[in-house]
Amino acid sequence: MAEVLEYLCADFNRSALYYLGIMDKKDTTIEEKKTAEQQPVEEQPVKEQPAKEEPVKEQDKKEKKKKVEELSKEIEALKASNEKEKESYLRLYAEFETFRRRTAEEKLALVASAASDTICGLLPVLDDCERAMTMLASSSDEAAKEGTALIYNKLMDYLKTRGLAVIDAKGKEFDTDYHEAVTRFPAPSADLQGKVVDVIQTGYTLNGKVIRFAKVVVGA
Repeated sequence: MAEVLEYLCADFNRSALYYLGIMDKKDTTIEEKKTAEQQPVEEQPVKEQPAKEEPVKEQDKKEKKKKVEELSKEIEALKASNEKEKESYLRLYAEFETFRRRTAEEKLALVASAASDTICGLLPVLDDCERAMTMLASSSDEAAKEGTALIYNKLMDYLKTRGLAVIDAKGKEFDTDYHEAVTRFPAPSADLQGKVVDVIQTGYTLNGKVIRFAKVVVGA
């Protein structure tokens, strides 16, 4: 009798669980688990990792090398152009310096030539003053002597400031660079042979350059 009651209780419990839906859900869950365990597990394909790119590609290296070569060529061309311009500048500067120096020399020569022409034009006045003073040396007219000497000295002093100088000839050795022999005269003494005995016309230099030779008599 006890066994029958135990069986009935168990059957009642199963019925209750069935009506409540617990039994089916439990059984279904268990079945699904069993089915899932029985099904083979599909292997997932392993994705290949992309290969790491090189830090600098070969193409980039070639392009950079090409750019470097082009820049090197441009630098060499600029250096050559710079050297050419420098040589042209130095040549032009040298030509300008030559032109400036030549122009300055020509200007000085022109001024000197103008001064020389003016002074040469005054030399006859000096000659006349010298003749006048020679003639008045034996005269008793002191006023004429002083006046002529004053004019001669003032004119001579001014011309000396401009570079005029008298060629000292009398008693000197005859020098063709400064003297012009008018005639030869027997020397009064042996020591005057070949020397200037007398001066016919005074000679002058202007800034060291002879503008008129001294006309002299040479002792023979």
